[in-house]
Amino acid sequence: MSQNNNPECPHCGVKMEKWAVPDATTWDTEYHFVCFNDECPYFVRGWDWMLEKNQVNASYRHRYDPSTGSSGPIAVWSHKALRDYIIE
Repeated sequence: MSQNNNPECPHCGVKMEKWAVPDATTWDTEYHFVCFNDECPYFVRGWDWMLEKNQVNASYRHRYDPSTGSSGPIAVWSHKALRDYIIE
């Protein structure tokens, strides 16, 4: 799938990146799509939410699993976290 066919983030409208699922997870698929837009409102407000609710300095990005159609947050501890797994 080329980036032109990648789904858009429902929170910011930016094309999501194809992201290789690491081996040490419970997901049974090779890849997901993740929004790596640092200006995405979902990611931006996540820092305050995670600090307030969980007392951790972290945020989350929107994630979509094309094999199941499920989506939700994936926690990140920095702006650069998880970018090493971008495959397209």
